Amino acid sequence: MAVDLELSPKQKRPAGERCCEPVVYPDVERQQADQMAQVAKALGDPVRLQLVDVLRKHAGKVCVCELVPLFDLSQPTVSHHLKVLRQAGIVGSERQGLWAYYYVIPEALKELSAWLS
Repeated sequence: MAVDLELSPKQKRPAGERCCEPVVYPDVERQQADQMAQVAKALGDPVRLQLVDVLRKHAGKVCVCELVPLFDLSQPTVSHHLKVLRQAGIVGSERQGLWAYYYVIPEALKELSAWLS
């Protein structure tokens, strides 16, 4: 059984004209997407993900001196990872004398968690 198809020649669209209408549109606004991407990027490193895991399990603030022995990294490297998490708004910190104490900011992960579910 043969089917005859009539093909029309391809025509160039005028500049700026869409080839088709989008099927779906994003629910996330650009500013919100930028913020969630920054959080996701910060969590994209295994050490930072483990740091957040440890911090969220603690009831209070954790001294950086308690975190260093958990990783095969130097104190400056752990501090760098904590700085990235702080800049992304995932953790907060307080200085007490020579030491810095870190804690998870629960609201920072709620937005990403809600979007993923």
